[in-house]
Amino acid sequence: MINEETARATAKLAALCAKAEHCTGEMDKKLRQWGISAEDRQTVIDYLVTNHYVDDSRYTEAFVEDKIRFNQWGRRKIEQALYAKGVSADVYTPVLDRVPDSAYLEQLKPLLRAKWPSIKAGSDYERSMKLIKFGMGRGYSLDLIRQCIDSVSEEDLDGDGELD
Repeated sequence: MINEETARATAKLAALCAKAEHCTGEMDKKLRQWGISAEDRQTVIDYLVTNHYVDDSRYTEAFVEDKIRFNQWGRRKIEQALYAKGVSADVYTPVLDRVPDSAYLEQLKPLLRAKWPSIKAGSDYERSMKLIKFGMGRGYSLDLIRQCIDSVSEEDLDGDGELD
């Protein structure tokens, strides 16, 4: 038998999930904050999943798309964020595996081009290291960062060593 407090929590979360995508980890966190018992939390989450209010794979698809397109995050940073939200690696790994490197490169190249002029460096090597550090902070792999840096050809540079 479900108590009144659990029924209210279920209704609140169902309304919340009807408006936007959420994952089970977020729902569990809210239920914990509201002081719902472990057994009742599981009942509420089961209800939300059964009635398709919450779907971690659907959430992951939307999250990955948004973070690549709007936040210009790389794979590693997205993985860390999903892990922090309590999404299982079994759910997010296949979604991230389907994202082609070209999608990351499409975001990374302009990001590095914009960063290039603001980097104070005594040599090309030092500039490259600072760009690598910046790119890795955004969650991109070293391979993709190197690929972008190496693709900057001499004709991309103007006379003072900055990108046009």
